[in-house]
Amino acid sequence: MNWISKKIHLYNVTMGLYMLDWWERYLFNILVVVLLWFVCFNGPRSAVNFYSSHLKPKLVTGEKLMFGGSGWL
Repeated sequence: MNWISKKIHLYNVTMGLYMLDWWERYLFNILVVVLLWFVCFNGPRSAVNFYSSHLKPKLVTGEKLMFGGSGWL
């Protein structure tokens, strides 16, 4: 067993995919890939949007940045 097949086996056992039929396993993997694509595609866009609309104006004016209620600067 090489390294890749060990990782695939670990993924199947960890996620419980070993007990599914082949078509259910493919459907689950497609859903995982779509979810990862969505997070990787929209994550940087929302981070840039958050920076430009919330953080950048405060950094330019010199206001203190308060995250949550803890007073973290």
